[in-house]
Amino acid sequence: MGQVITIAQQKGGAGKTMLAANLAVCLAAGGAKVALLDIDPQKSLSKWGELRAARAKPALPLAISDSAGWRLAAALEKAKKEFDFVLIDSAPQVDTEARQAVRAADLVLVPMQPSPPDLWAAEGTLALAASEKRPIRLVLNRAPVSGRLRSMIEAQIVERHLTILPTALGNRAGYALAFAVGLGVIEAAPRSIGSAEMWAVLADIRAVLA
Repeated sequence: MGQVITIAQQKGGAGKTMLAANLAVCLAAGGAKVALLDIDPQKSLSKWGELRAARAKPALPLAISDSAGWRLAAALEKAKKEFDFVLIDSAPQVDTEARQAVRAADLVLVPMQPSPPDLWAAEGTLALAASEKRPIRLVLNRAPVSGRLRSMIEAQIVERHLTILPTALGNRAGYALAFAVGLGVIEAAPRSIGSAEMWAVLADIRAVLA
């Protein structure tokens, strides 16, 4: 059975869809069969998939579906049987579908910028993961290398006994540029700092799932 990673965050602009897309590409580059389920009403991941499918030069194979509502449970069970990894781009609100996505997860990832509103917005997902007894990790995104605000947020995370992935993703244009043409950063700019960050994040995730 495939492993399920749910990416969830209630605050818009935290990088949820970008993280899902880039993780999927990294996993596929490593030889895994990867499915993406887009249950976010904005369907940004599905639109990225359309750009990807329309490229003249074939990209790494990914299966992308926008199954939601009553179809979600069946689509998830089917994907777990057919793929090594299933990544769910969850809805921004804690509702029935989000609960299904968290309950099915082997790991829940919560991307957040190093700011108080992002940490506050994670409360619902953190509580949901705790109630479902699912492992959860925060992922710093669009993070400066250092600074008072980042240090303050990291200290608050530690004080609350939350766990954050060791690798943070920087505020890099390369992620957005790659996403805009239906690619992951490791495909668009394989020698970039962003590419190195994504490989490091994947290594962090594999360590949690091991």
